Amino acid sequence: MDVRRAACSCGRLVAEARGEPVRVSVCHCLNCQRRSGSAFAVQARYPDAAVTIAGERREFVLAGDSGALARFHFCPHCGATVYYRADALPGVVMIPVGAFADPAFPAPTVSVYGERKHGWLRLDDRIDALD
Repeated sequence: MDVRRAACSCGRLVAEARGEPVRVSVCHCLNCQRRSGSAFAVQARYPDAAVTIAGERREFVLAGDSGALARFHFCPHCGATVYYRADALPGVVMIPVGAFADPAFPAPTVSVYGERKHGWLRLDDRIDALD
């Protein structure tokens, strides 16, 4: 079984994910834009049992557009988010794809919050819009 390693910028907080992600998605919500510092965020979902976390972390809790809470876990040394959990999705860990630093990581198959997508952005036609 493949193991992928995600880490913060300084390498002190690490998430190891076993197997393939359940879903890889692009999110255009404003919270993801702010969190990622980009026009969108890409994240991979894994079952809790497939992910091992090591290292010191801090938690930041944020209410999304729906009002549901997301719990972002970041390195207190470099500030990079390595994983998060959504109260609405128990048993699931989301890991920002960029934390894997792997250009061969599986492509996203789903796009959400398209109404917040930047007008200049064009996604591959094979990515399903779920809004």
